[in-house]
Amino acid sequence: MTKAQFSSMNVSQSVSQQSLRLANSHYENFPVASILLPRHLREPVGMIYSFARQADDFADEGELTIEERLTLLNSFREELDLLRAYIKPQTAFFSALGAMIKARKLPLEPFYHLLDAFSQDVVKTRYSNYSEVLDYCERSANPIGRLLLHLYQKASPQNVTYADNICSALQIINFLQDIAIDFKKNDGKQRIYMCQDELAHFGIEESQIRAYVNGEVINEQWQKFMHFNLARVSALLKSGKPLGRILPGRIGFEMRMIIAGGERIIHKINRVNGDIFQQRPVLNTWDWLIMGLKALFRV
Repeated sequence: MTKAQFSSMNVSQSVSQQSLRLANSHYENFPVASILLPRHLREPVGMIYSFARQADDFADEGELTIEERLTLLNSFREELDLLRAYIKPQTAFFSALGAMIKARKLPLEPFYHLLDAFSQDVVKTRYSNYSEVLDYCERSANPIGRLLLHLYQKASPQNVTYADNICSALQIINFLQDIAIDFKKNDGKQRIYMCQDELAHFGIEESQIRAYVNGEVINEQWQKFMHFNLARVSALLKSGKPLGRILPGRIGFEMRMIIAGGERIIHKINRVNGDIFQQRPVLNTWDWLIMGLKALFRV
């Protein structure tokens, strides 16, 4: 091995390890690239989540303008274009990511879909109906599941369907637990992922959401609205649950833990009648114990 090759390998390893730390530090309620996975999969999984996390931060974090956010996301898109053209990327992260994608024979399209979703986050703040929400999930969440299945070499059509249902469900669960947080985002434009037609059906106006964010007690309409959403997302998550029993060994156990984590968040939101404004759910030691037992006994 030449000195240049050794130096390149060290840079790649350093970026992979940083990606793993970044991924694990940003996901409070779901295990990501955890010790449950076989060691040889942890860094690739960490890099996939790191790509998504960094791009998501471009769309959401800090005090950037819309134009600045879109420029940062386009810089990631340009790096993907270089990878697709077999041209050396401009950054160490994409050099390491490209090497991992090549070694693991992963498709590039899911990475582009993630960038499309995060770009949409910058400019779109309302969703008319459930079809629009699912369309967003198709690009914001499902690509992660598909990449993981390719990484695990388990990307059969049936497995992809299960993974899509799980990922969309987890995305919607995240929307439900973060309603107050999202309302404050996007340069003061109050992003709302909840379906506009369903809010109207339950007689909920945006002024009520603002009042709840500011401390007003939720009413019965809001409770019914949340229970409706929780029942639907619970059914969606359940429809993907067979994947946790199909995937073998530790990757199957990890998947069952992730599914169980989603179920615990649904339980916690249900228990407070949808009042995520005053009691945003966070998994505690007891929850992790329940998740571990459910994963172990395939419940």
